[in-house]
This record gives sequence, C-alpha cells and structure tokens, in this order.
Amino acid sequence: MFSKRSIRRRFLFQLIVASAALVILFSSFLYLFIKQSIYDEKQAELISFAENISAYKSLLSAKQNNADSLMGLSIELVTLSPNEDHLNFFETNHPDKTTTLTLIYPFDFEKLSYLKISRDITPTKRLLHKILNSIFLINAVGFVVIILYAIAFSKMLIAPISSLTRRLSNMNEHLIRPIKVDQLPDEFEPLGETLNRLIGRIQNFVKYQKELFIGAAHELKTPLAVIKLKNQVTLIKQRSPEEYIEAIRITNQSVDEMNKIVADILHIGRQEGAQLEMPSEADIIKILKKWEGDFALLAHSENKVLKTNFEPDSFMAVLQVTLLNQILQNFLQNAMKFTPEGKTILFQSHLDHTGIVIEVIDEGCGIDESIDLFAPFKRQGNKSGVGLGLFLAKSAAEAIGAEITLTNRNDGIDGTIARLVLASKLCCVLPMR
Repeated sequence: MFSKRSIRRRFLFQLIVASAALVILFSSFLYLFIKQSIYDEKQAELISFAENISAYKSLLSAKQNNADSLMGLSIELVTLSPNEDHLNFFETNHPDKTTTLTLIYPFDFEKLSYLKISRDITPTKRLLHKILNSIFLINAVGFVVIILYAIAFSKMLIAPISSLTRRLSNMNEHLIRPIKVDQLPDEFEPLGETLNRLIGRIQNFVKYQKELFIGAAHELKTPLAVIKLKNQVTLIKQRSPEEYIEAIRITNQSVDEMNKIVADILHIGRQEGAQLEMPSEADIIKILKKWEGDFALLAHSENKVLKTNFEPDSFMAVLQVTLLNQILQNFLQNAMKFTPEGKTILFQSHLDHTGIVIEVIDEGCGIDESIDLFAPFKRQGNKSGVGLGLFLAKSAAEAIGAEITLTNRNDGIDGTIARLVLASKLCCVLPMR
C-alpha cells in the first residue's frame, strides 16, 4: 500500500505502536483499579464482620440485617504462636477451582487467639475475568477505529502536498502558473510561497534564455552578413592592395564582434557553473575595498573620480563570492563606461532593515526605465558592448538571493544608480544608517 519511504507508512506504523501501547496500559490500569476497588470492598466487609464479633459477639451489627452477606462465609477461632507470622489478608486457590479470601483478626491477645474469617470470592474472580475480557474487547475495537481514523487523517494531511505534486508534475515551460497560496492551509503557505518564487525564477530563466538564443542568433547573423557582403563586393573586380587590406580590416572587426558575443555566451555558461559552488562566509566590506583598489587606478587613468564610502566596517555573509564579484564588476564597468571625463563615480554601502545595500552611482546619461535592461542584448546609449552584462548580473543576484535594481538619480544630476540589496546575517549588532 505504501512504499518504505512513504511518510504515511511511517506515521501509521508509529501510530499503531503508540496506540497499542496506550491500549495495553489503559486496560491494565483500568483492570487493576476495578480489581483493587472490589477487593477493598471485600476486605472492608470481612473487617466489619470481625469487628462485630469482637465487639458484639455477633456476626451482624445492628445496622447490618442482610443475611445474604453471610453466604459463603466461614469463621474459625485459631491460636497462633507469638513467633508465627500473622497475615492480615491472603487469597487461597483450591483444587476445585474455587477461591477464598481470608482475614486473620486478633480476638484475645492473652490467649493468643485470632479470628480466621474466610469468604468464597469465586463469583467475584469470574466477574473480574469477564471485566478484563470486556475491557480488552472494547479497547481492541477502539484501536481499530483509531487506525481507520489515522488512515483518513493522514490522507487529509497529505492532500495539499498531493495536489501540489499533481499540479507541478503537469507543468512544463509553457504551462507554468503560480500556485494559489490563499487556497492552501496555513501550514502550507510558506511552501506555496517558496514554490511561487521558484516558479518565478524558472519563468524568468526560460524567458531570458529564449531571448538569449534569439538575440545571439541575430547578433551573430549581422556581422556574418557584413563579412559576406564585403567579400562579395571585393570579389566583383580586382582592387589595389590597400583596398584589400581595408576589406580585411573590416572583416576582422566583424570577427572581433562575434568573438565578444561568443565570449559572453561562454561567460553565461561559466556563471551557471559558479551558481553550483558551495557558498562560503566572506566579509562583504573587504570585497568592496578590493574592487575600490582595482578601479581607482582605472578611473585616474581616464580622468575620472572614484569616491567610496563603506558602512559598516564589517559585514559577514554566506554566499558564492564569484557571483558577487561578477555583479560588482558589471556595476563598476558600466559606471566607468558612461561617466564622462572629469565626473565622479560614487561607490558606497550602508545598512537598511533587510541587510546591506551596495550602490554604484555615476554621472552618465541615465537610462530609459521603461526598457528591461536586464534582458539579454539590451543596450542603452552609443557605447560599445554586447548587452549581456546586466543579464549576467541579474542571474547572479537571483542565485545568491539578492535584489538588484537600476534607476535614474533623483537629486537633480543626470546619472544612474545601480543598487544591490544583500540580506544576510550580521556578525555583530551594528547601527542603522
């Protein structure tokens, strides 16, 4: 019915063992309680007879007129030595399968005489045996009911998981739909939200991969067409060596453009491999200062100013450092590319309520926020480039669980703000900005 790895199988097995133990314990305690109650009553009755005999010289007191209580009763006067063990109560099983309960009660201490009062409790023993059988029968029926209820209850518990499984198993890249979290039980809402985030990433991945393939084909087709056209024009008539050299130079330029596209596509493959790297703990501020040193000299050589302001002094996070470096490299390269000479690039970080915010703010031409610049082969401005940098940065940010945005400045200065929000665990309590 269930496989060895089935959760329901383990749940039912544990429930059966626990229910069996509970039935046995409950039945045993209930039977012992009933038995002790009946024996206490029988013992109290024998003590009452003994007290009446000692006090009134009669079996029944004035308040006891029930002659039926004398049936099966046997009374003897016995003499016991001082060294002999005296038992208050004891039970005797006879060969004829009858049982008697006997009380030894002091009668005359001077003569060492005692009352030995015995009573046949065979009907009581039979009654207790019937009670025990009834208890186990009732609990056995209850045990079966518990098992049936457990099967139904376990099926009800896994119904949402089964529904999610069927829905996800019927999905493909063309039929991916978010899960309606409001229709799930409260306990499964976090799972539904997690699956929706995963579905969103898959949808973006499929979307961008399609755009990547289409864009790569288009970008490679254009320089190939240029090369072919130039070669056809060159072959129409004989030309001078200088004209041949110029044609070859133009062909080489087209080949270089194709090489850039191929290199970026290979870079995407390497990044997908980096997403599978084992995350490690790293100091984010230390990484930012390393990039500050690398780009400070480049900014100086291009007559640009790189300013930095890193807060806090330390911020520990567990992530793939390679992917973080790809994002920072793209931010700084774009800022250097679009910032004119003599202008300033601000490279900074600060804390907010979710974690650390890393920003690269330039004084370039800004962006058209209506365009999805994170899509492959999307370019802005007249600068050279294939248009895969921000696509790589977006993929890397999603892989490390970060949020990446690209907006225009709102302080009256033209330029762009590239922002990375990295939520992580602080190594110590740090003040907010």
